[in-house]
Amino acid sequence: MTYGFMDIAITPAVRRAQAEMGADRLWSDFKGQREFDRFSARETAFIAQRDSFYMASVSETGWPYVQHRGGPPGFLKVLDDRTFAFVDYRGNRQYISTGNLAENDRTCLFLMDYPSRTRLKIYARAEKIELDTDPALTESITDRRCGARAERIFKLKLEAFDWNCPQHIVPRYTEAEFLAASQHLLDKVAQLQRENASLRERLDAPRKE
Repeated sequence: MTYGFMDIAITPAVRRAQAEMGADRLWSDFKGQREFDRFSARETAFIAQRDSFYMASVSETGWPYVQHRGGPPGFLKVLDDRTFAFVDYRGNRQYISTGNLAENDRTCLFLMDYPSRTRLKIYARAEKIELDTDPALTESITDRRCGARAERIFKLKLEAFDWNCPQHIVPRYTEAEFLAASQHLLDKVAQLQRENASLRERLDAPRKE
């Protein structure tokens, strides 16, 4: 049976490494079909909630490169069950990923949910699209909350995805997530501050003889 993501990831060299470590049987006998080449509602919802991801590319000289992409939640848009895209905004103007993907369109994305210790891995092929080539697409995926200058669109075609186990993922929280989780404590502190202020007013008020 196939296991889409691993069918791509496991090469002969990887097989040899697995055999050396006694793990080859773990990844060679699957029950059921696990192609994972179409996004379901679960992946679509997960992607829509992310405010960042890591994207890997490979240079003409064979060196890998990993770049971080960030923006408002949902800036990576799922267009259909095999297509997703994002607007590429101006950064430090090195254009390493852009150059790499022009020569080799293969890419791998890691999307992390640190509080839930969840990781989605995606193999895809990337196509660079100029902003004025497809105005409708540009308009549909541009997020006005991004303050940077848009330079291009990367449209990605899904090859396969996989979910990782939570092992070794250390929970981390954004400021918004922390505030949401601690709101009840902040409300309690505000209540106590109001009560203390009221008590001070009563204590400081002149006493009637």
